[in-house]
Amino acid sequence: MNDVLDIAAVAAIGAIGQPLRRKEDQRLLTGQGRFTDDFSMAGQAYAVMVRSPHPHARIVRVDGVHAGRMPGVLGVFSGADCLADGLAPIPHSPVPSTRYDLKLTGPGASRSLSVPSRCCRPKRCAISAKRSRWSWPQTLPQALDAAEAVEVAYEELPWAASSEAALMPDAPAVWDEVPDNILVDTIFGVAAATDRAFSAADHVIEMDLHIGRVTGVPLEPRAALGHYDAASDRYTLYAGSGGPVRQKAELAAVLGVAPESVRVLSYDVGGNFGVRNRPYIEFGLVLWAARKLGRPVKYHRDPLGVVFLSDFQGRDLVTKVALALRADGRFLAMRADNISNVGGRCVSLSPLGKGSALVTGSYDIPAASLRSRAVFTNTMPTNAYRSSGQPRGDLCDRAADRQGRTGARVRSRRAAPQEPDRAADDALRQRGRRPLRQRHLRSQYGPRDGQRRLGTVLRRAGGRPRRAASCSDWVWRTMSSPRSGRRRNGPKSR
Repeated sequence: MNDVLDIAAVAAIGAIGQPLRRKEDQRLLTGQGRFTDDFSMAGQAYAVMVRSPHPHARIVRVDGVHAGRMPGVLGVFSGADCLADGLAPIPHSPVPSTRYDLKLTGPGASRSLSVPSRCCRPKRCAISAKRSRWSWPQTLPQALDAAEAVEVAYEELPWAASSEAALMPDAPAVWDEVPDNILVDTIFGVAAATDRAFSAADHVIEMDLHIGRVTGVPLEPRAALGHYDAASDRYTLYAGSGGPVRQKAELAAVLGVAPESVRVLSYDVGGNFGVRNRPYIEFGLVLWAARKLGRPVKYHRDPLGVVFLSDFQGRDLVTKVALALRADGRFLAMRADNISNVGGRCVSLSPLGKGSALVTGSYDIPAASLRSRAVFTNTMPTNAYRSSGQPRGDLCDRAADRQGRTGARVRSRRAAPQEPDRAADDALRQRGRRPLRQRHLRSQYGPRDGQRRLGTVLRRAGGRPRRAASCSDWVWRTMSSPRSGRRRNGPKSR
């Protein structure tokens, strides 16, 4: 593909430099990849998790006696064993904390609430596909047979899967520690100024959106291989990861050892780095079991359907937004309400934090108020996933339709200044100087012909025309600092 690109044509639409030739394809296409499941150690045991079939339940009884007597089974353990050995919760540290992040707080400006993310809870399963017990046989078939022999009795409890259901006054509490299910409730901006602007507005544009939940589909389903070396008192984990250095520190906290005593090795991951950024419970369990059993322990991938249920997932944001305008099209104020479904455990609030910072986009909006909430539900935790927190609706197009203008005209006249500034919700931003801005397209191709000609340029460059490519630049929020990026409008704008 790199050979057919016309570099001059690509540069004409704003590409910087030349495309980099991929180096890994030959190795991956000839079966020489090094994924987690490609690694094995002599004498390793296999771990299989017994998962709850209920979204919310109390574990009444667990009987692993029969499973423990099956051939090749080295042990059958539960959450009580983890607590007895002092396994600490995973310190996910979900609240974004760089100096550029908006500060998310709990209700009443208190510290955001959370629940310890333990490797296994001994009495209660509050999340769909939660682990109830696990076995450690010497071969994978023996492990699968032993897992089926574990008997678990559950008392089903009421559950809530959507954020709206979890916010109802009579909603069941996912955790006793958070009876109303709300762990973050923060107000940004100035509500009084926003209300005055809406009262004086000639037009009010409103949108209610639900950005649906998605799950990653990595090339390799989740797997882990844990090893403990008694001579050096050091743990080694092989696991596909988007952040092994961070996971090393977090797993060290789970095991109660110094970070120097833990090594995390990630080779080929298989994509979907967002859902692989944070450690999974199985990572801590195989390291703990490797020391307990005195041999390496491998967690082999679960069936693909279980992976879809038990991997970290993405998005699931309910947002209500309104834009106040004058008759001449000037933006007066914006009001928004974002509700993030964090699942049964809070792994990351980055999507909610970035979405809060981006709500006003790159437009000159004098007043804005935003309420950002995060709620617990009986679902898998959500994590960063492909442009997490980015806006999904376009109020500018709605405003343009209401006023009989084109979307490009509305955007160009309401853009924020080029210099770094603070948005009305106090987010630091800076618009970029991109050659695909509306002004550039209008001067080059005319106001109505820009998108068709852009598709022609892309085809000549060897790429596909993008139906949703447009001419607006916008503020792009990264994990650490603000930057700018090109916007693509449309039903699936990112």
